[in-house]
Parts: sequence; structure tokens; C-alpha cells
Amino acid sequence: MRLVVEKLACRRGVRMLFQGLGFTLEAGRALIVTGPNGTGKSSLLRILAGLARPEAGVLRLEGAPEPNDFAEDVHYLGHLDAHKGALSAQENLAFWRAMLGRPALTVGEAMEAVGLGGLERLPVAVLSAGQKRRLALARLLVAERPLWLLDEPTTALDVAAQLRFAELARAHVAAGGLIVAATHAPLDFGPCDGLDLGAWRPARPVAERIDA
Repeated sequence: MRLVVEKLACRRGVRMLFQGLGFTLEAGRALIVTGPNGTGKSSLLRILAGLARPEAGVLRLEGAPEPNDFAEDVHYLGHLDAHKGALSAQENLAFWRAMLGRPALTVGEAMEAVGLGGLERLPVAVLSAGQKRRLALARLLVAERPLWLLDEPTTALDVAAQLRFAELARAHVAAGGLIVAATHAPLDFGPCDGLDLGAWRPARPVAERIDA
């Protein structure tokens, strides 16, 4: 399995964030996307997840279990944790497990894996920011999907939780999974490639630079 991106371009309003972007990510590897704020890291992940349309270019996940439905092979973790505060941690995770399909770990196993064992019955509204983030990460474990798209995945995590999640990410890669992660912080996800998205930002015309 591999993720192939060819001549991808992204526009936000009148501004082109990046263009001509191309890369191939093989199974068993992670791609760490870096770059200054505003270069389109989150936009790239949203395009890969099927939540936004590119200005140009194509992408495909070759050898995927669901070749005709890219979104069915993707886990997307954005800035928001996507929890219902009135429901318990267990109820939130059970909903995602049923909705996403292709069950993997049980709710209890996933919560233990991210260090939330014993908190299953607590309403999400009373959890700390770090605990809410760990619950969002547990969503990656309850459904089998080969491509993880992670936007600043370690936000709000303490050092111990970051190390625990890095182990889970390395296990996913070692099992033949793929990860594309946008980050400002170091991530130890095992075999990985780097992508500086700032290098794909188109040069502004001379007249525009003078006007600025």
C-alpha cells in the first residue's frame, strides 16, 4: 500500500498556499509535515481526508482495503477532539467505534492503551484538556484504518502521554500502516520522511512584493 500525491495545489481565498506538491508515502512509514504557520499544513491534511478540495492535482491510496472510497481508509484527527461533553468517555468512544466500522480494539482496550483506564464512566465535560486529547487518540485504535492523518497530535499531552502515543504510532507503522502528521514539535514515529511545506509555497509576483 502507498499514498501517492501528484501536482497538488491548495488555494485559500485569493492566496495560493502551495502548488506542484508531490510525494509518495510507502506502507510502514510516516511523513512528518512541517513549515511556518500559514503554509497550509492543516489544509493539506483536510484535502487528504476528503474534507476539502484541492485547487489542482490528484491523490490516491494504492492497495487500500476500500480502493473506491478513500475516506473509508483514513483516520483524521484535527485540532478539535470531536467529543460530546454530556456523554461519558466510554459512550463517546463506543459511538465512534460503531460509526467508523472495521472494529479493532475494544473501547476498554483502547482507553487502557492511551492511559485512560478507570475513567470510562466520567462525562467528557469533566476531563482535562490532556485527557480529552488522549480520548481522541483512542479513536484511532478502535477502528482499523491504514492511513492516519494527524494535525498536531500531541497538543495538550504531557511528556508521559506523548511517549505513550509515540509507541502506538510506531506500532501502527510497524504493522504496515501509514501516518501523515503536521507538527511544530518533534515526533518519534519510527521510519519517517520529512516534508517542509514552506518549500512548496509559490513565489509572489515582483509587482505584488513591491506593493507589499
